[in-house]
Amino acid sequence: MTPNDILSYCLRTLKDVALVESWGEQGIFYNPDHVLKRGVYVLTIKEKDGANDKGSMLNRDNVYRVNVGIRKSTFIKRFGYIPQRPPAGEIVKMDFDFTSLDTILPHPVYAWMGWICVLNPSAQTFEECKLLIRESYEFAKEKFNKKLH
Repeated sequence: MTPNDILSYCLRTLKDVALVESWGEQGIFYNPDHVLKRGVYVLTIKEKDGANDKGSMLNRDNVYRVNVGIRKSTFIKRFGYIPQRPPAGEIVKMDFDFTSLDTILPHPVYAWMGWICVLNPSAQTFEECKLLIRESYEFAKEKFNKKLH
């Protein structure tokens, strides 16, 4: 799987989404009719470390991370609890190797918000990710509707 494979899947299968590039990431946002300036995050792909996000060691050759925001209840079912927000530049205090490839993990920085990630997913792991992407998409639609009302 490549970042473009994943982005293409999202653009092909999720209705009313747009691809936005910002902060060194490519993001899929739910934004029907471009009502909001940016929309609501569904998924991002990050291909390099940032000032406050080095936990996955993305500066390794050909390593990228897919980030997905799921409901906190789903996150808790999968990982047991929601961690505290880490100080700027640090990672969440959870017992995971955030540099592991092809494993669905809590996001090293945004797990406290219910975000998960996977570095360089295989086609098999991406099949499992599709369910999480669908949940993130449905959750984004809910958040979008709340922003409008």
